[in-house]
Amino acid sequence: MHVVEVGANARYQKEFIQFPVRLYRNDTCWIRPLDTDVEEVFDPARNKRFEHGECVRYLLLNEKQETIGRIAVFVDHEIANLDNDQPTGGCGFFECINDQSAAFMLFDAAKKWLLSKGMEAMDGPINFGDRDRWWGLLVDGFDREPNYCMPYTKTYYIPFFENYGFKDYFKQFTFGIPTTWAKLVDMSQAVKERAQRIYQNPDYSFRTIDKNQLPQAAEQFRHIYNAAWGGHSGVKEMSAEQAQVLMQKLKPVIDEKIIYFAYYQDEPVAFFVCLPELNQIFKHINGKLNLIGKLKFLWHVLLKTNHKAFGVVFGVAPEHQGKGVEAAIALRMPHEADHNPNFQYTELEMNWVGDFNPIMVRFVSQLGSKIVKTHVTYRYLFDQTKLFKRCPVIGRRK
Repeated sequence: MHVVEVGANARYQKEFIQFPVRLYRNDTCWIRPLDTDVEEVFDPARNKRFEHGECVRYLLLNEKQETIGRIAVFVDHEIANLDNDQPTGGCGFFECINDQSAAFMLFDAAKKWLLSKGMEAMDGPINFGDRDRWWGLLVDGFDREPNYCMPYTKTYYIPFFENYGFKDYFKQFTFGIPTTWAKLVDMSQAVKERAQRIYQNPDYSFRTIDKNQLPQAAEQFRHIYNAAWGGHSGVKEMSAEQAQVLMQKLKPVIDEKIIYFAYYQDEPVAFFVCLPELNQIFKHINGKLNLIGKLKFLWHVLLKTNHKAFGVVFGVAPEHQGKGVEAAIALRMPHEADHNPNFQYTELEMNWVGDFNPIMVRFVSQLGSKIVKTHVTYRYLFDQTKLFKRCPVIGRRK
């Protein structure tokens, strides 16, 4: 076995995409990611992390020059020291045959490269980009299909990471939430009552977005997001440009009926952004969003074959937290569904709730939800004698 760098080698670049297709061919729950979604991570023209970061990709080949593993390794110099006790890089997009020695060769290659960049630890498997994509190792929920741009990985990867020395830095929970009031049998009565009080308060109103007014929605989203999350450990404030780019990127897949804003006396105070769970459509496309793929996508959208939505991001302005607004905005979909017998979505998943945010974990649990998937973000300290610390609990201001 030997490791090769992908670099500009066209065959290796293709193998980086194709290897998982062969590896997971018998896994019925695995859904092939769009090739373009993976490729853009490693394209400096499309990934702004390259402005202050570096990334390399490796393949592991056997004696027959067949691919038996892959990994990406990267460092974002702007955040390598952010909220860390040591400069920390990352590895991700790890895939490997069921051979621990092969996995360790890939981890060794990643460690060696990061050491050359002055790093003292690596997180993984993570994304060379934002946390909402390609983040974490699946450790529970192998019987469920992955959500769009979320990892579905092999069960045998868990001992690979842990035997190498990676430790649980934080867990990410995916919660399943019924989309009708009748099915919310496990919901806390107190939460339900708080939500109902907000619905009955004339000072509060709830609206969905209008695609024709996306710039306004983007700015309202940014305002609430920065108030709710900006300044928390590991979270950077969002610029106006970033918010506009994000909303434009989401525009082709937005369903206006499931992106909710709450207003207090017409001032935006909360949001809950949900999207159609695109993997329920992309699983019919086989990774290729070419002309045929686009026609298939349009066909499924027009026929409304997808009945699953997922919550992308949720936020409440601090001055309205603890008043019931959290419950009211989070339960807006079941509220709307109960008033619309033809509501398209019968399943909702909250896609990314970290165990470093116990308040949010407890709150989502009180909505009558259940954890249906768990991912782990691991951290490996190159100096194994150094004290390992888990991710700080959210709420600490910089």
